[in-house]
Amino acid sequence: MPYDEGLAERIRGILEDDSRIREKKMFGGLTFMVDGSMSVGINGDELMVRVGPEAYETALSRPHARPMDFTGRPMRGFVQVAPAGFEEDADLSAWVALAIAYAETQPAKATKGAGAKKTGGSRRAPASRKKKPKR
Repeated sequence: MPYDEGLAERIRGILEDDSRIREKKMFGGLTFMVDGSMSVGINGDELMVRVGPEAYETALSRPHARPMDFTGRPMRGFVQVAPAGFEEDADLSAWVALAIAYAETQPAKATKGAGAKKTGGSRRAPASRKKKPKR
């Protein structure tokens, strides 16, 4: 299922000054990674938010939030939010901030660069590498 590009642009606007953020396609949508750890993402027109185990129950109690469930089993520490839960920019910013706060508690991971697009800071794409033909 394609992801909502308008929602992606709203999230990019919130995160544009954060040079740690990279975009990566996963879960059939788009995710925003902080130093290699998933923070927030989009699946269809819904928001995926990694809140961690401590904030999970509180996040689920917020309007329009439910357990994230792609495999038939809920993923503890992740919630999915229906569009009504982030119609207002303040609500979207709050969800993104919650996700970023949790991702910041995770150790930084080495990024491979392939498949990850920089969101914060410069948006310049890396130069492509061409293989030399075998002789």
